[in-house]
Amino acid sequence: MKPEKKARLEKAGWRVGSASDFLKLSPEEAALVSMRLALAGAVRGRRTKLGYSQSELARRLGSSQSRVAKLEAGEPTVSIDLLVRAMLVTGAKPSEVGEAIAAGK
Repeated sequence: MKPEKKARLEKAGWRVGSASDFLKLSPEEAALVSMRLALAGAVRGRRTKLGYSQSELARRLGSSQSRVAKLEAGEPTVSIDLLVRAMLVTGAKPSEVGEAIAAGK
């Protein structure tokens, strides 16, 4: 948020903070959410770049299309294992998985 807008909102009596502040996440929880979202975005990017449909990725993962949709949405019910496995199924190297996680910082 631009500093001018933040100052204007605070002057009007609004409290300005992050989603982590609102949800009262610990630094570790916030980092986990960021990593999950970064991996989910990376999987979607790789899938679309490869021209795979969600159904095709699901077939390669041994999962369902609806699970892939949840994976790409960063749903908390999707395990980190499945996110990493989806990256690997799309041909990502372990170093690219690490780069995707680091992008979530």
